[in-house]
Amino acid sequence: MALTDSVVGIAGKVLDKFIQDKDLKAKLQHEMDMQLHNANLAQIDVNKAEAASGSIFKGGWRPFVGWVCGVAMLYHFLLQPIIVFTLSAAGITFDLPEFDMGSLMTILMGLLGLGGLRSFEKHKGITK
Repeated sequence: MALTDSVVGIAGKVLDKFIQDKDLKAKLQHEMDMQLHNANLAQIDVNKAEAASGSIFKGGWRPFVGWVCGVAMLYHFLLQPIIVFTLSAAGITFDLPEFDMGSLMTILMGLLGLGGLRSFEKHKGITK
């Protein structure tokens, strides 16, 4: 919410600077607040539709990205070293593909951070 709060705060400062009529300023501020509220409600509807799926992946693009990151982490940290060790022990030299872990970790840390916030909400009893 910090980003939306800062955008609303900046818009409020612009209103203060350019509009002198207090009634008009209040009306415009209310209109901006209502537009932000409507956008939040629309996002909630999208989130509900994504979460309504009964599949194991729980529908939508967010779980897909999580599964992709999980599989990539499994390959990079567990499977690839085991495969390299096994092939080396058998006397076979083979280069397995590698990928940019920096990009993967950026995405994964974002997902884990959001997951942490969700866990915090559950712990505090904010959501079911």
